[in-house]
Amino acid sequence: MAEHRRIITKTERLIIREMVQSDFDALCKILCDEEVMRAAYERAFSVEDAQNWMNRHFKRYEEYGFGLWAVVLKETNEMIGQCGLTMQSWKERELLEIGYLFQKAFWHKGYATEAAIACKEYAFSVLNANSVYSIIRDMHTASQNVAVRNGMSIIDKGVKNFRNIDMEFCLYCVDR
Repeated sequence: MAEHRRIITKTERLIIREMVQSDFDALCKILCDEEVMRAAYERAFSVEDAQNWMNRHFKRYEEYGFGLWAVVLKETNEMIGQCGLTMQSWKERELLEIGYLFQKAFWHKGYATEAAIACKEYAFSVLNANSVYSIIRDMHTASQNVAVRNGMSIIDKGVKNFRNIDMEFCLYCVDR
């Protein structure tokens, strides 16, 4: 039986669609990579953590109609990353966040920016959001540069606890 892969949007080089279970190996190339995950989450995920992550996004698709989506190269049909929208807490508020994670082999090629801009446009045009945010580690310059290229600027800084580690984050925002 073929898995349903709902396409969210397309860009010049990318297809952004809901993840399906057959994307798991590609997802592990991101979440289980120590170097990729160090910048965002301090350490790589286990295979079990990666499956739990994927399951959370399947649930978000059902609950909200959005989550982190598969980012697929049109040219090869290969899943190279994740980008999408999630509800995230920031200092007692729930914010619509654009998040992105890409395989290391696809860094510094403009894919994250291309996908993040498409997700911002989706949030404004489809979800009718007035603002979107990105919560990025204070030391993660490459992700901060993506946020700036997506029209965002820093509006706050703070500490968030992830996997029992307190980390400094910057809150970026862009309004419609």
